[in-house]
Amino acid sequence: MTGEIHEGQHPFLAAEADRDPIRRMRGRLAAPVTIVTAGDGEGWAGLTVSSLMLAEGDPGSVHFMLGPTADVSDVIGRTDRFIVHVLSREHRVLSEVFAGRRPSPGGPFTGIAATETEWGPAINAVEDRAFCSGVEAIEHGYSLLVSATIDRVAVSDLTDPLIYFRGAYRALA
Repeated sequence: MTGEIHEGQHPFLAAEADRDPIRRMRGRLAAPVTIVTAGDGEGWAGLTVSSLMLAEGDPGSVHFMLGPTADVSDVIGRTDRFIVHVLSREHRVLSEVFAGRRPSPGGPFTGIAATETEWGPAINAVEDRAFCSGVEAIEHGYSLLVSATIDRVAVSDLTDPLIYFRGAYRALA
């Protein structure tokens, strides 16, 4: 037993002929696994996000795709701030919880140590973070392109990142 909820093929996966070709192409791009969190005294939200890009500059910026119905979308819209957490392989379960692929009675933050910051909840177990504000969101297809300024970053000696490729978590080596 590997601890997977769905061993092998996902039971709700559409037949190959019925799958969106753009989504299939996106699945062929190795992507970092991050969790975006936002919140304030009115509540916290978070979501696993892999469609993400950082742009260097003064200031730097972050850009990612987000489903418009995601709870975190509303919270980001309300607070104009969020945190991007870059996950290592040891955070796989955390990623599955925030992606809604693993049950978490009480919500994704239940049982997870997080510290409230002016950008929202910082997940204590994840050291690599970008603290962002000045949010712009533009509809693109079925998603929102969220862009923001990176106010500050915290980085560790991450050597084993969590990678997503063709519907599964992968290792660099």
